[in-house]
Amino acid sequence: MIELTSVCKSYRTSAGKRVVLDNVNIKFPVGKNVGILGLNGAGKSTLIRIIGDAEPPDSGHISRVGRVSWPLGYTGGFQSTMTARENAMFVARIYGEDPEYIVQFTQEFSELGDYFDVPLRSYSAGMRGRFAFSVSLACDFDYYLVDEALETGDARYKEKFRRAFDERSANSSVILVSHNEQTIRRNCDMAAILQDGKLVMYDNLKEALHEYQILQTRPA
Repeated sequence: MIELTSVCKSYRTSAGKRVVLDNVNIKFPVGKNVGILGLNGAGKSTLIRIIGDAEPPDSGHISRVGRVSWPLGYTGGFQSTMTARENAMFVARIYGEDPEYIVQFTQEFSELGDYFDVPLRSYSAGMRGRFAFSVSLACDFDYYLVDEALETGDARYKEKFRRAFDERSANSSVILVSHNEQTIRRNCDMAAILQDGKLVMYDNLKEALHEYQILQTRPA
């Protein structure tokens, strides 16, 4: 289970303080795939990074029971001066995985060819994303965190990624951020809506999507 207790997060902007998470208390249940819905700028990506320990909250506590992935597609945790092979081996050591397997899977799935042995700093954004998705899928996690990753890449690669992701999510839980309601419907059992710093969980996915549709029609 993943539980957020009194979690707060805000940023300083030119317009003043912007609150992203305002004393959030919520549990993400085991065995359920949860979608995170919210308008642009609501803080969904910040939330998923905090859950994945890629960014700290200002205050509060996050309890994680089980192995939790970093946000799929998030490249900020990799060393740009190292090659994809070196980064994959580093990830394997951190998570106690077989380095040979992690490297082989990542190399084959990412389809980076000779670039697999080139430093990540020379990659395009799309290439970095492919590497990040591939090494994430190579590891065995209890929770997979996904931030828009299912809509990334060309049609063929997206389908390849979906098939592999479906295999992983069959035995793991998923927390998924997406602007695409069809993606949420296809992959999630329930959903939470983030708005004005508050995160509300809905056990009924249809109810969550209905409330989100109403939110989208409200004047700014």
